[in-house]
Amino acid sequence: MSTIAINTFLTLDGVAQAPGGPGEDREGEFPHGGWQVPYFSDQLGEIVGEWHANPGGLLLGRRTHDIFAGYWPNIPADSDSAPMAKILNETRKYVASRTITSSDWENTTILDDDVPAAVAELKRQDLGELQVLGSLDLAQTLIRHNLIDEFRLTIFPVVLGTGKKLFADGTTPSGLQLVSSRTTDRGVVACVYRPTGAPTYGSYGI
Repeated sequence: MSTIAINTFLTLDGVAQAPGGPGEDREGEFPHGGWQVPYFSDQLGEIVGEWHANPGGLLLGRRTHDIFAGYWPNIPADSDSAPMAKILNETRKYVASRTITSSDWENTTILDDDVPAAVAELKRQDLGELQVLGSLDLAQTLIRHNLIDEFRLTIFPVVLGTGKKLFADGTTPSGLQLVSSRTTDRGVVACVYRPTGAPTYGSYGI
C-alpha cells in the first residue's frame, strides 16, 4: 500500500498559484507570480529537500509536468540543483492530463481519464510515497476523493488576496493533526499535517 503526500507552497491567505515566477501560471490574469522567491533561503531549501528526498513516485498535473519537463532534465551536472534534478528525473512520474498521451521526460506515465480511480489503483500498489508537487487541480481532485495521507505546507508571510488556493471553496471538510512545524529565518512556517476524518464541533454557549 502506497501513501500520498501533497507538498505545497502557500501564502498566508492560502494562495498556491505561481509561486516560482511570473510566467508559471497566468490563469485568471494572476499578477503575483514569483511571490515565494524573496522568502526562500538555504534553511527552507533543506526542509523541502528532506520532504522530497525519497519519493516512490510523483503525481503531477499537465501544467506542472510541462514546467518540470522543460527545466529539470536540462540542469547541468555541476549545478547546486543537480541532486534535486537527479531525484526528479529518475523518479517515476504519473501525469493527469486529457491533452497529452505521452511524454519525452524519462520515467513518465500518463494516467487514464478517470484520475481518482487510477490514483487509487496506484495507492493499492507497493510504490512507497507518492508526492503531489504543485498541480493544484489534481491536488483538489485527490482531496475530494480522500486519497491524501499527508499535507506538507510551507506557509509564507505574504497576503495576495487573489489566486488559486489549495483548499478552495467546496473542499471536503476535514480535521487535521499537526505532526511537526518549523519556522525559517525568513518567517516561513513549514508544517506537516495528517487528515483525521470529518471535523468535530462544539459550542462555547452557556
